[in-house]
Amino acid sequence: MTQLENLLPQMPVDLLGQLDRMDRFWLSYRETVHSSKQNPSVISESDTLLVENDFDVAIAGGTLGIFIGCALQLRGWRVLVIEQGILKGREQEWNISRPELEAFLALDLLTSHELEQAIATEYNPGRVGFHQGIELWVRDVLNIGVDPVFLLATLKAKFLAHGGILLENMGFQQAIAHPNGIEIEVAHKSNGEKLKITARLLLDAMGHFSAIARQARIENRQRTKPEGVCMVVGSCAQGIPAKAYGDLIYTFAPIQNQCQYFWEAFPAKEGRTTYLFTYVDADLARPSFSQLFADYLHWLPQYQDVELEALKFKRTLFGFFPSYQQTPLQTAWHRILQVGDSSGSQSPLSFGGFGAMVRHLTRLTNGIDAALSGNFLSRNDLRSLQPYQPSLSVTWLFQKTMSVGINQKIEGNAINYLLSTVFASMQKLGDPVLKPFLQDVVQFPALSQTMLSMAIADPVLVTKIVTQVGIPPLLDWMQHYMNLGRYSLLDRLGKSLEPTFENLLPEQRYYWQRWYDQWKYGSGGDYHS
Repeated sequence: MTQLENLLPQMPVDLLGQLDRMDRFWLSYRETVHSSKQNPSVISESDTLLVENDFDVAIAGGTLGIFIGCALQLRGWRVLVIEQGILKGREQEWNISRPELEAFLALDLLTSHELEQAIATEYNPGRVGFHQGIELWVRDVLNIGVDPVFLLATLKAKFLAHGGILLENMGFQQAIAHPNGIEIEVAHKSNGEKLKITARLLLDAMGHFSAIARQARIENRQRTKPEGVCMVVGSCAQGIPAKAYGDLIYTFAPIQNQCQYFWEAFPAKEGRTTYLFTYVDADLARPSFSQLFADYLHWLPQYQDVELEALKFKRTLFGFFPSYQQTPLQTAWHRILQVGDSSGSQSPLSFGGFGAMVRHLTRLTNGIDAALSGNFLSRNDLRSLQPYQPSLSVTWLFQKTMSVGINQKIEGNAINYLLSTVFASMQKLGDPVLKPFLQDVVQFPALSQTMLSMAIADPVLVTKIVTQVGIPPLLDWMQHYMNLGRYSLLDRLGKSLEPTFENLLPEQRYYWQRWYDQWKYGSGGDYHS
């Protein structure tokens, strides 16, 4: 028997069955994005007017959609949330930094007491380390574990108590964009019974694999094949020796199987959570999740200094997160807007959308509220809510340097050495440089100082980076880097102009606020330590 089969009695689920289903989905996904075939359209347009709209906002996708749904309902809008299953959180903490949670208080989504109840775990310090290189420690970075079960149950109850409507076990089927609203068709998960709803605005919060988002990329003549994929496997287990610290990003081996394996670990309510993740592309030759999970089990004893037989696995996790260079995704239609993972607003370095959704929650809530109030729901109006952000685009080079092409040949410890040099430079520059980067926030002064420090520490390293990533991606990155500097200046200008926005006409005020938000978030100016 294999090591994986030997451990099956210790697993809480049908692990082999789940891995098989995941591998079939992973293969099907790669075959689809490599194919020239287009998925059936789920969005169409009509010139006819709707008689009336049942709701102001309909949100397809409840897990993260309930955040914006509840915030808008509290502001008096008629909101419908559509969830294909039961809207509830999973038994796996979401990690975030404490200052980011202030958005829940600012939007009256949670009281201070409820926010503290939502925090399941908190640890310090966090470790960053690389094989044969630097090891450093930081405090108060992604060290809060939020309980999704409590958080979603609380927001769900508050949403319903304030008049929000929730359709559970109902899957989005299609929608027709009319000049004055959206006609949405949903179907019951079990019996297929269909229901039609109308709303002034449709928010697509259905995540990475949203059919609306895929069609939007086709309509915008963008690639549906992602430039990057983060593959993740992991577990929460009891029996691992207790450690008060967590790992933010850690390696202890060179490149293998054309992958650099990174590790993350932190305390959880039911034990200790550990992840293995790697940055790849959607090539058909990439490893299966069965292979990756087998490697995870092979290396876990060395990583956590424990015997596998001593562990009691509470849950396992595996998934992948595609990312695109052309992000955030801008809507292709009137009255439809992508939010959360479907918009691609998360960094290509991060796993998924909880952190990105919370970071942009206040901006999106205020922007959507203003769009509804002024009836600014055209394609151009809504595109201003998901604008180009150089702070997001520059991270693509980092993702590129942390991955290996399927046929690329580079030195086994090249990625570890590069990251060790980068973090050594940031450590010398201090927390104002290091901490934002660890939270996926890139700022022009910090990035410039880091690059200068790296060039002084190892002048040859730039040549190695060019060799690894290629000249065209580097030239493309330079444009985003220069825009990052330009947005930093514009953010300062916006701060001085913001008090004058109230004197403008409603449409002028709407666009000026959107431009200011674009400069602020696009420069990393929204970061709070």
